[in-house]
Amino acid sequence: MIRLAVLVWLCGAGIAMAQDGWRPLTGDEIRDALMDRKLSYANAWQEFSASGRTLYNAGQDSWGYWRVEGDQYCSMWPPSDLWACYGMTQSGERLQFIGAAGDVTEATYAND
Repeated sequence: MIRLAVLVWLCGAGIAMAQDGWRPLTGDEIRDALMDRKLSYANAWQEFSASGRTLYNAGQDSWGYWRVEGDQYCSMWPPSDLWACYGMTQSGERLQFIGAAGDVTEATYAND
């Protein structure tokens, strides 16, 4: 019974996401969406180079690394050597990074 309830909840969440125009991205789509692109967040921006380096700026530069694992975007920010991975969805020019706990960060493509 619990499995059925979870399945119904997941299907409902997927339908709601699709109705809002958000669609999950595959690994290849994530790579295409980010590689050699710049994103704008509410108070920051981030660039993703093809080399796997990423530059995040929320007032000062912070260099890290990015990669795609399966259907997730992953990043590592030295001095830590731990990778954090996120699911991604897209709606037009908007992207969402979705953490394991369900936290969502939204970005749009930068115009410069």
